[in-house]
Amino acid sequence: MSFSDHDAARMRSALALARRGLGTTWPNPSVGCVIAREGRVLGRGFTQASGRPHAEQVALAQARDRWGPESLRGATAWVSLEPCAHHGRTPPCADALIEAGVRRVVSTIDDPDPRVSGRGFARLRDAGVTVDTGLMADAARALNAGFLSRLARGRPWVTLKLAASLDGRIATAQGESRWITGAQARARVHLMRAEADAVLIGAATARADDPELDVRLPGLAARSPVRVIADGALSLSLVSRLARSARERPLWLLHRAGVDAARARALRDAGATLIETPDIGGELDIAAALRALGARGVTRVLCEGGGRIAAALLRDGLADEIAWFSAGLALGADGGAAVGRLDLAALADAPRLTLASVETLGEDVLSVWRPA
Repeated sequence: MSFSDHDAARMRSALALARRGLGTTWPNPSVGCVIAREGRVLGRGFTQASGRPHAEQVALAQARDRWGPESLRGATAWVSLEPCAHHGRTPPCADALIEAGVRRVVSTIDDPDPRVSGRGFARLRDAGVTVDTGLMADAARALNAGFLSRLARGRPWVTLKLAASLDGRIATAQGESRWITGAQARARVHLMRAEADAVLIGAATARADDPELDVRLPGLAARSPVRVIADGALSLSLVSRLARSARERPLWLLHRAGVDAARARALRDAGATLIETPDIGGELDIAAALRALGARGVTRVLCEGGGRIAAALLRDGLADEIAWFSAGLALGADGGAAVGRLDLAALADAPRLTLASVETLGEDVLSVWRPA
């Protein structure tokens, strides 16, 4: 399929719109839509919080409000994912586009949701709408990697975030870690939280840092993700910031079987959700934990845990990308390691990663790595 520069420009806008919904639409994908006719943009939209209304419905409503229903007759819609074809809380978007009189739909990839999976495109074509697909397909897959991962693998897309010194240390020997990186790098982390469905740390990090794991960027406080703590023994203090804020922002605790019933009850009473998770040799099974999160609709996880959880993700091939924030200082071998023991028998056994991007943030560097 050959697409014009005009198509490419409109689809870039649709993808940019879709990005605005990341972290708010799970378990649904985040989709963007631009509708135009004769060079005039009639409506724009992206999937709203909790996945409804869909991007197409928002863009159609905007066009009707601004220009009237007749403006849509003969228009083109650029949509960053296949329009849905099933009835949920709203009618199918494919039907809405047909009823509005849209003449052409330009899209990226099929929606792999079995309720859609080509049916949206087929319904449009059966109604006489021209459907052109495949535009910016790779960008669309990258943007909705979490949604696609949950459907294909049963678990969320995992970004392992590490902020370390040049020699790979995340704290001094005394445990001091605030702040290794500067203000720009920390702001980027908060933006990453705003685009994630959940943020994951281990119990040791929760005890050492007493974090809140919220989003502290102007205008984005409401985008704070679900806080997930891998806490096999339910050791989280009831007076910690996480426990005290559990009624305001969701807090999920992954724990092994057989925990103290009174402690479990107290944490539930504080507002936490408890998720029993299998363990292997006394350590929580991280793969099973991620499947449990996927079963609850989570599509994107940002892991900000310490060395042990980082090692578990790398060892088991569960980190889909590593966001490495590197600061210009050295802490020495007595500092806390960014990655815990991997128990490698040979260099060939080490996880191999490919550099995807590099960015300077003030005096720090963010490099993103993905499995080779």
